[in-house]
Amino acid sequence: MKLPYAIIMLLLSWLMPLALQAQPTRVLQLSIKDDIDPRMNRYIELGLETADNGNYDLVVIEMDTYGGLVTDAKDIVEKLLNFDKPVYVFINKDAASAGALISIACDSIYMAPGASIGAATVVTAEGEAAPDKYQSYMRSTMRSTAEETGRDPRIAEAMVDERIEIEGVTKAGEVITFTTSEAIKHGFCEAEVKSLAEALARAGITDYQLDEFSLTTVDKIIAFFLNPFLSGILIMIIIGGVWFELQSPGVGFPILAAITAAILYFIPYYLNGLAANWELVLFVVGIILIGIELVAIPGFGFFGISGIMITLASLILVMLGNDVFDFTLVPIREIFVATTTIFAGLTGSILLLFLAGVQLTHTQFFNRVALSAVQDRAEGYTAKFRKESLLGQQGVAYTVLRPSGKVMINDDVYDAYTRGEYISKGETIDVISEEGTTLLVKKTTHTP
Repeated sequence: MKLPYAIIMLLLSWLMPLALQAQPTRVLQLSIKDDIDPRMNRYIELGLETADNGNYDLVVIEMDTYGGLVTDAKDIVEKLLNFDKPVYVFINKDAASAGALISIACDSIYMAPGASIGAATVVTAEGEAAPDKYQSYMRSTMRSTAEETGRDPRIAEAMVDERIEIEGVTKAGEVITFTTSEAIKHGFCEAEVKSLAEALARAGITDYQLDEFSLTTVDKIIAFFLNPFLSGILIMIIIGGVWFELQSPGVGFPILAAITAAILYFIPYYLNGLAANWELVLFVVGIILIGIELVAIPGFGFFGISGIMITLASLILVMLGNDVFDFTLVPIREIFVATTTIFAGLTGSILLLFLAGVQLTHTQFFNRVALSAVQDRAEGYTAKFRKESLLGQQGVAYTVLRPSGKVMINDDVYDAYTRGEYISKGETIDVISEEGTTLLVKKTTHTP
């Protein structure tokens, strides 16, 4: 027997609220336990996207950081303020400098016993207070963020500026750093808790599903290639590949390896906000200048030196979170690591060229990708188009030979090469062998 329609609707009206109440609150946990930098910026961005797309009800951030780059902290703050779901932060130990700014941007702040928040003065790479224009920017950001989240903007500003005096809170000459109890007293912490679970309980959330956000495989690979050691290896491959391709045009494999290494080097830094478009353009310009010097212009001068300097500069700049050429807020350690990595890669590539270049040409792998067969004269192969032999004759280098180029003999220009010897344009040469249509020459060691 079928139930009347009215009874069915009445049962559904009773059961639906119960079903909705039975669903636990979905909570996504993020962690800020390292320096605030472009990598952390991207991590938070991806975490908030996951919370939004995954229909999470709440985001909690476990924090323990001494700060980092102000620019990336400001980006994270904007993301948090524009996020339309509640964000809680649990300060497990420290929320200093940029960490304090990010904490103030959250809807609720919970702190562990012995934790601290504040000390947001902007410092330079040497650890000294940055010029006032940076302090002014940080003061303004702290003040506006506190206003947005309903906290005292004057106290937030005093976490940056030691000149601010607030009665009953701080004296002039002291930058505010609150303990847990002080933060609770002045409205910068909801409660003292010992864990995330306790923080959620204090917020009235007892039935919840907690998921910890982790990077995808692709993002882990990107982070993997940001390792300075791997960056140095990639630089070796880039430089070595370009050099081998210029010395053996048409082989194909060296330039392919260089392009692949360049992609693996630049993309991770680009996705993490370190590599700007102008820095990528700078690298391309440097490579073009080096190519012009090696291919089109005899000798090695302005184009070559400029190309090398521009290329190395672009590789260093890509690794740093500088504002164009302003390194005031870039830690000196990062500048040292970037510079050391680049020059280590350059040194390694030079050693690779000198020590491994010859051995590479004798490997089975090289024989697979390069034409190594020789049509020897002793086996009957000849390709001679000159009526008279030039063996033993003298001439001059028409272009630079490094080791191949052109020479002029009796007002005629011929293709020529040396046994690895470098000969500048205009120097006198001797023909020591005729190899098909090409002459094997050496620098003249006696006066004709």
